[in-house]
Amino acid sequence: RDDRQDLVYKTKREKYKAVIDEIENLRNAGRPSLVGTTSVEVSELLSRMLQQKKIPHNVLNAKQHAKEAQVVAEAGLAGAVTIATNMAGRGTDIKLGPGVKDAGGLAIIGTERHESRRVDRQLRGRAGRQGDPGSSQFYVCLEDDLMRMFGSERIASLMDRLGYKEGDVIQHRMISNSIQRAQKKVEENNFGIRKRLLEYDDVMNKQRNAVYEKRNHALFGERLALDIDTSFSAIAGSLIDSFREQEDYEGFKLGCIVNFGLETKIDEESFNREDVNTLIDKLYDEASQKYSAHKKEIQQQAIPVFKNIRLTQGSHIENVVVPFTDSRKNLNVLANLDKTLETEGLELCHALEKTITLAVIDDSWKEHLRAMDDLKQSVQTAYLEQKDPLVIYKMEAYNQFSNMNAEVNKNIVSFLTHATIPLQQDNAPLKEGRQQKTDMSRMRANKESVEQAGQDYAANERDRFEAGGGGDVATKQEPVKVAPKIGRNEPCPCGSGKKYKHCHGKDA
Repeated sequence: RDDRQDLVYKTKREKYKAVIDEIENLRNAGRPSLVGTTSVEVSELLSRMLQQKKIPHNVLNAKQHAKEAQVVAEAGLAGAVTIATNMAGRGTDIKLGPGVKDAGGLAIIGTERHESRRVDRQLRGRAGRQGDPGSSQFYVCLEDDLMRMFGSERIASLMDRLGYKEGDVIQHRMISNSIQRAQKKVEENNFGIRKRLLEYDDVMNKQRNAVYEKRNHALFGERLALDIDTSFSAIAGSLIDSFREQEDYEGFKLGCIVNFGLETKIDEESFNREDVNTLIDKLYDEASQKYSAHKKEIQQQAIPVFKNIRLTQGSHIENVVVPFTDSRKNLNVLANLDKTLETEGLELCHALEKTITLAVIDDSWKEHLRAMDDLKQSVQTAYLEQKDPLVIYKMEAYNQFSNMNAEVNKNIVSFLTHATIPLQQDNAPLKEGRQQKTDMSRMRANKESVEQAGQDYAANERDRFEAGGGGDVATKQEPVKVAPKIGRNEPCPCGSGKKYKHCHGKDA
């Protein structure tokens, strides 16, 4: 293969005119030509210029990728002209037609130097494959992006001093070497950019691994109890450290109520005099005992209703969706009916811990990702202060990640210690023909009303079952949907688009 020196022109107009003239000469000589361009726009421009000359040709770019096999098959025929972007048609051999080898083989014409030398080598490599003859040559002008970045003004002034006119061309090994050095500088710069981005990504990757490790503990049940215990300990330590330093006992008491839902037994004198670690242990023990008692209340509250569901629905219900609220956030928890009854409600508490952990981590992590994107942009101004933006980014990223973890622990602990099942009484029988479901949110949240509501609901279900013939029981297992009460003017959950009072709520 004959790899010729680059031809340097002053303007793009001169360069493209020279390319068209060379294509016409090659076609007259019976040689096929492959014209490589750096963009779709340039390939379409050359196509229009060839059309004006009435030279038949094929165009292969991102818009005509479906015809790639056909275009490549015809590219080696005598006199064929193919215009392709540098990235199109790679990895395929252009087979030469009859008489092409004797005429000189495939001619490669590059209309511009690419920023990467690798792409230029791949373009040259389309010709002269497997011992076939061929040639390659690049046409460059001083208006090309690569030339403008590296000293095209010096070459332009040299051409003016030497008296070069329009259409004249410079061809010298020194200029070709200068272009290759410019390409090398661009490649080194791009490598530095990729390396820098990788260093930024390493920070996010470490944070991502830590977050997803904790999330997997909740998702698969591994070490979830230990993570919950760690969250309680972290909140206890945070309260003691912050309010002890400020000597704010009243704020400490309020913080215990907000985070743990308890009135601490630590008096003001002990708060001010005792060792910090001792106070943390005391507060942690109080919070743990309070949470254990709270879980027992949830179990006692839910078990009667779960038993009634089993009594009325039989074995056709596998899972139950239970609503929880802490008066600020609502959460639906999916619990297995059989396991909940076998563990006397402990399975429901585990499902609550798992669901709230996943929900809080997901919400906080999404907000953290947005904050980190903003941080990456803002630290770039550190260059103005002669500082390394990466160092500033790592410091600020650590602080934001610590704050996110503290917020995650606070939200998880606060919800677990304040979570209740919103129940109110509604003894109306279910309308016949509707899907069976148990709405726990329509019973009052006290033991007596829960038991009475369960008995009334069981009686209503028996009456409906007997009225329906006693034999038409659905066999499909579906989770019981326990959802908050729907307002009359809210959209109907069936998806019809009507208000609830005009759709399934007519008889409510």
